[in-house]
Amino acid sequence: MKTFMATPTTIDRKWYVVDAEGQTLGRLSTEIAKVLRGKNKPIYTPSMDCGDYVIVVNAAKVKVTGKKLEQKMYFEHSKYAGGVRETDLATMLEKKPEEVIKLAVKGMLPKGPLGRSMINKLHVYAGPEHENAAQKPEVLTF
Repeated sequence: MKTFMATPTTIDRKWYVVDAEGQTLGRLSTEIAKVLRGKNKPIYTPSMDCGDYVIVVNAAKVKVTGKKLEQKMYFEHSKYAGGVRETDLATMLEKKPEEVIKLAVKGMLPKGPLGRSMINKLHVYAGPEHENAAQKPEVLTF
């Protein structure tokens, strides 16, 4: 019996919509990362991008446990000396809630060109409305 290896022609991509309201950030991110990688499919091949598209709505209503709102920090650097900016999770959820979920999922994907192509299939929206209704996404529950 030959081992099956997915090719770009054998990959069938679907669109899924996930409601993040009331879900824990880390547990939600792991499930989204699995779908983006394609680990929920029987044709999963580690060296291919065989995952599906994921739309996340209500990103602003995601919950976290413990003291993460005050203690979890996000860092960015301006590439100049002393140019480190740090932001806590509470501020990020107010200003850029889409970025919180995107960064959490990005950390769970492979690094390099394969991971960059996978993260491009993630669409995150702060509110309940999304612009991808034409793709007829299926509801994905965890």
